[in-house]
Amino acid sequence: MKDFKNKVAVITGGGSGIGLALAEQAAKLGMHLVLADIDASALENAVSRFEAQGVRVLSRVVDVRNEDQVTAFADAVYAEFGGAHLLFNNAGVGSVGKVWESTATDWDWVMGVNVNGVVNGIRAFVPRMINSGEEGHVINTASIAGLVSGHGMAIYRVSKHAVVILSEVLQHEFALYGHDHLSASVLCPAWTKTQITSSDRIRPDEMQNAPEEIKVGPVEIGHLKKMQSLIDKTGKTAEEVAAATFDAIREKKFYILTHEDFIPAIAIRGKDILAGNNPRDLGI
Repeated sequence: MKDFKNKVAVITGGGSGIGLALAEQAAKLGMHLVLADIDASALENAVSRFEAQGVRVLSRVVDVRNEDQVTAFADAVYAEFGGAHLLFNNAGVGSVGKVWESTATDWDWVMGVNVNGVVNGIRAFVPRMINSGEEGHVINTASIAGLVSGHGMAIYRVSKHAVVILSEVLQHEFALYGHDHLSASVLCPAWTKTQITSSDRIRPDEMQNAPEEIKVGPVEIGHLKKMQSLIDKTGKTAEEVAAATFDAIREKKFYILTHEDFIPAIAIRGKDILAGNNPRDLGI
C-alpha cells in the first residue's frame, strides 16, 4: 500500500506507546483513525489530540480479550467509515514470573490480550476486508521475543511466538485463497520506550492475583529492572518503530525488524536448532 490518504487505520492499543505512534504516522498521511484501548483516560487524551488537529477519529474502550467487544467495535467501524484498510492488532501486555510459578490467571490475562486479542481482531475485521475487495494490510504486533528465547517474562515470550506463527499463516492463507488485495506483516521490535514493563496498571480487577499467589522473586525483579534500564538507555522511540512499520507496509515487507542489532540473535537461534544444540540465553 502506497496511497494512504482518506483510508482507514484501525489500531488496538491506540491510546499510548507504539499504538499511539502508529496513529500519529497514519494521521500525517491523511488517514482516518479508529482507536481502541482498555485505558479510557489514555484513549480520551489521544482522541482529543487528534481532533484538535482536524483528524477524523472514532474511538472505543475495548478489552481485546472479549470477542463480543471486538465484534461490536468492528461493527461501529464499518457503520462509521464503511471499511478498514490498515488493521493494527497492536494491544499487548507483559508480566514477569517463572514458568512454573506464573498463575493460571497470569496465563489467561497475557495470552488473552496478546494472542486472543489478535485472533479476535482478525476474525472481526478480515472477512469484511476480504469481501470489500479493497487493498488492505494487517499488521500484528509481536516482538523480538517472538523470534528468540531467553529467561524471564515466559508468558510474554510464548504469546509473541504465537503471534509470529499466526501472522505467517495469515499471509500464507491470503495467497492460498486468492485474496491478493490483502497482505500481512508481523512487527517484531526490541527495546522500545513504552510502558510495557508497567502493564499491571491496566490489568483488570478480575485478572488480579491474590496476594498469596504472587511469587515474583529477586531474579525476576532484577530482570525487569535490567530490561527497563536497557529500554531507557538504548531503546528506540515508539515514533521510530512506527515510521519503520509504515515503510514496511509500503514495501509489503512481512517481517518488520526495527532493531538491526538484534538480527544476529535470530540467526544464532536458527543455527542452534539446525545443529541440534541446546538453546542459548542471549540476554534478550
